[in-house]
Amino acid sequence: GMGAERGILIKNAEALQRAGDINTIILDKTGTITLGKPAVTDIVAANGDDEALLRLAASAERSSEHPLGAAIVKRAQADGLALSDHSAFESVTGRGVVAQIDGRSVAVGSPAFIIERNANGYDPGEAIALLQQQGKTAMVVEVDGAVQGVVGVADTVKPSSAEAIATLHAMGLRVVMLTGDNTRTAHAIALQVGLDPASEVVAEVMPGDKASVVRAEQARGSVVAMVGDGVNDAPALVQADVGMAMGTGTDVAIEAADITLMRGDLRSVPQAIQLSKRTLRTIKQNLFWAFAYNIAAIPLAAGLLVPFFGPHAKLNPMIAAGAMAFSSVFVVTNSLRLRRAKI
Repeated sequence: GMGAERGILIKNAEALQRAGDINTIILDKTGTITLGKPAVTDIVAANGDDEALLRLAASAERSSEHPLGAAIVKRAQADGLALSDHSAFESVTGRGVVAQIDGRSVAVGSPAFIIERNANGYDPGEAIALLQQQGKTAMVVEVDGAVQGVVGVADTVKPSSAEAIATLHAMGLRVVMLTGDNTRTAHAIALQVGLDPASEVVAEVMPGDKASVVRAEQARGSVVAMVGDGVNDAPALVQADVGMAMGTGTDVAIEAADITLMRGDLRSVPQAIQLSKRTLRTIKQNLFWAFAYNIAAIPLAAGLLVPFFGPHAKLNPMIAAGAMAFSSVFVVTNSLRLRRAKI
């Protein structure tokens, strides 16, 4: 009930209990730390024709399901550009896309992806470095084997992310940001939310490798919570000791997780951990007092003190029964104190 009032849906008691033991939180960047709604911020064309570069890039990305590709298509449509159909399309997971547009081969993707294709022509290094320093993702556009420019895409950090991470740090928890972005962009985002780029960022992670990062943390003896929202986060959510899915994310992620954060707010993560610790503390208090009443009352009712103080020292069984009933009332009343707990 306490969790539901705060938009924290806990699927089973095991997840609630395990959450109290967490010492490492792994946060997926897109859609968890950030809003997950990237937008095009910069267009740098080698020949100065930004509109033509955006049209080709958007035409190539039309069939892509990646949020960055969708951002490029959305910007082109907002600018009223007429997009072309592609005669062939290939998506390389976590890297980029290649398509045939108007008889030309167009590739759009990460700088590493374009470098692997041995593209020549315009050197986008300076533009890429500038975008990455600003925490933006650089998407390089290659046409017929030659680099034609760079499209900068940025995802806004959620207003509550820095506060949530500060709370987790104050609780003595290690927080790690996981992202497929390049290291420079990842470090820029980390600084915005109060993470240490040197020790609390794992960048350039392929979607299929997220579960491996969780597994590596567990191998070090950590009790790990994974927080994500996307389809590619599902294996990591299952692998983690406690998987937490943003309620604003995909159905697959929500189904794979142990706890769903309906508000899509990172501040729900420390709340869930605090709720777990408070609940377990209450359970232990209840067990102690329930046993204490019974251990004291039942032997007295059985006449434990009669040999020492005579027959009048024998406790009436009705009193023992009353003590047992009162222990139940005490347990329920103590549990209801959770409703006043500051979480």
